[in-house]
Amino acid sequence: MTEREKMLAGLPYNGMDPLLLAERQRARALVQRMDSLPPADEAARRAVLEELLGFIGPVTQVMPGFRCDYGSNIRLGADSYVNFNCVFLDCAPITLGDSCQVAPSVQIYTATHPLEPGPRAAGIESAHPVTIGRNVWLGGGCIVLPGVTIGDDTVVGAGAVVNRDLPAGVLAVGNPARVVRRVA
Repeated sequence: MTEREKMLAGLPYNGMDPLLLAERQRARALVQRMDSLPPADEAARRAVLEELLGFIGPVTQVMPGFRCDYGSNIRLGADSYVNFNCVFLDCAPITLGDSCQVAPSVQIYTATHPLEPGPRAAGIESAHPVTIGRNVWLGGGCIVLPGVTIGDDTVVGAGAVVNRDLPAGVLAVGNPARVVRRVA
């Protein structure tokens, strides 16, 4: 298997693989191009996003300051909004459902590293997908960790750290995020 195939399969892989490095450089160049466009040139921004991302649904917007590892592993549903300065580390797939609201400075991580110092120093890492359902609101500055699934209609409070799955239709807050009540 290639390092990319291992990465997408959730197996340990070498994050410093030359082909993976080239893919990350491609993503950074596209993000830099997008950030340099005039704010009113929505068509050009959309064209760059379509080149960068694995999929972007109709009407979905991504504000400047967006950062990602590859872009190609990100799927954004229709009519969603990703606000300023969000970071999506997409070593594994990140899927965002339709009609989602992602507040400023939200971070979604799929990458993780070994606890043992030797493999970590050697550049070994692994990744686990993040899936976010339909009509989810991720509050400002929240962090979603590798392998998490968030159910439809759920709200994650500002600053929360989501380290495990959340069911549909709840409000979750805190570090670690915990369900405090139903919202739907």
